[in-house]
Amino acid sequence: MSNLGILVPIAIFTVGPMSWAFNNWVRARHGYEPETWKGRRQRRQEGALESDRKILLLSDENEKLVGKIGRLEERLAVLERIATDPAERTAREIEALR
Repeated sequence: MSNLGILVPIAIFTVGPMSWAFNNWVRARHGYEPETWKGRRQRRQEGALESDRKILLLSDENEKLVGKIGRLEERLAVLERIATDPAERTAREIEALR
């Protein structure tokens, strides 16, 4: 029974590092960067900065795309008007523009 009293603390202190080593082995095998003890905190902070930058870039891209959609809707409205209007009216408007 005295051997069990010694093995329990040894098992407690070896399970953590062994699971960390196994986790790093699996991460490395699948192409991810292995973790370091300080790496978790640094990645969280870098991830927050990176996500803020991504949000800024995506919002800029969103504004550009909204502008393009607006212009395309205007062009589509003109094309629909040309397609549905009678030919005489369209011809008169074209002549008036010349």
